[in-house]
Amino acid sequence: MKNILETLLPSRADNSLRGSKIPLYFLILLAAIGLVRSCIHIFSPDGGAGSIAGMDLSGSGANEVIFAFALWGGEQLIYALLQWVVILRYHALVPLMWLVQILETLARILPGQLKPVTFSHTPPGAYQNYIYLVLAVLMLALALWSARET
Repeated sequence: MKNILETLLPSRADNSLRGSKIPLYFLILLAAIGLVRSCIHIFSPDGGAGSIAGMDLSGSGANEVIFAFALWGGEQLIYALLQWVVILRYHALVPLMWLVQILETLARILPGQLKPVTFSHTPPGAYQNYIYLVLAVLMLALALWSARET
């Protein structure tokens, strides 16, 4: 247990990576995708709500939905930038970022289950959430297991 806590919360957050580099490489991929997704939500005219998610934006409240998507994009941008800080400067925090990814993904899945929305088609994020969850669990397990070996 002590080794797991030391791996997740190292006493020295530097650019050294204990264990396998695979979790770092997948974090780079995830951060790049997150950066693109955030920019779409912020800068796309409909925030991706209609054009990507397939939401009907013809009724009242459409501007509020678009605004909410832009806010979500802002959150995604902050999270992606934090991932890039870890990638570029603090490799020791890669396992912690995978734990945060698990929590962040669950925090996206739960509201979708509690407050379902009608879409004209299943948005890509609905599938990505489960892919991200599995990937994050696997990468965290690999990071913790391989760090134990070093």
